[in-house]
Amino acid sequence: MNKIAIFASGSGTNAQCIAEYFHQHKEIVVSHIFSNNPQAYVLKRAEKMNIPAVVFTREQLYQTGEVLMKLKEAGITHIVLAGFLWLIPLSLIQAYPRRIFNIHPALLPAYGGKGMYGMKVHEAVVKNREKETGITIHYVNAEYDRGDIIFQAVCPVDEKDTPEEVAQKVHSLEYKYYPRILEQVILGREITGN
Repeated sequence: MNKIAIFASGSGTNAQCIAEYFHQHKEIVVSHIFSNNPQAYVLKRAEKMNIPAVVFTREQLYQTGEVLMKLKEAGITHIVLAGFLWLIPLSLIQAYPRRIFNIHPALLPAYGGKGMYGMKVHEAVVKNREKETGITIHYVNAEYDRGDIIFQAVCPVDEKDTPEEVAQKVHSLEYKYYPRILEQVILGREITGN
C-alpha cells in the first residue's frame, strides 16, 4: 500500500479533496496530515476524516529530524504538499527522492519562488494582464518551485477578472487534477490528467 502524508499549513481544501479521492482506493491511502500550524483548519478536516494529524515545529523539521522519524515510523511512502509554505529540508528530499510533490497556482516557471503563494500569485497575474494562468504539479527539490514539472493545466484570464475570480478558476483546476495526477505518478501510469 502506498501511504501519503499530506503537508499543509492552512485551510486544507486540497488536502481534503485528495483524502476523499483516495478514501477507498485499493493501492493508495492518505495516512497522515502533517502541519506546521497548530491553528490550521486542515487539522479539523483531518479529525473529521479520521486521519491522524501531526503538528510540528521548525526545529523538529530542520534540526532534530523528528519529522523524518515520524514519517518513517508511519511507513509513509510519498509526501504531498498542499498549501505548505516552508522549504522542504534536504534530509526529507534525500529520504524521499522524487516522491515529494507540490502544486503551484500558476504556470511555472512564471510566478514561482519564495513569497509567491496563494492570492499573491493571482494578484500578480491580474496586475500583469496575463491572458492565461493555471496550475503546475511538480516534484519538490531544495529550491522553491524549481523541481521538475510533472503536469500543467491552463485556464483563461479575462481582462475583467479580479484576483479572487482567478483564484476560483485555479482552485477548480487544483481539485480536478491534483488527486488524479498523484495517482498516475504514484502508480507509474502515463500522465494524462484524465
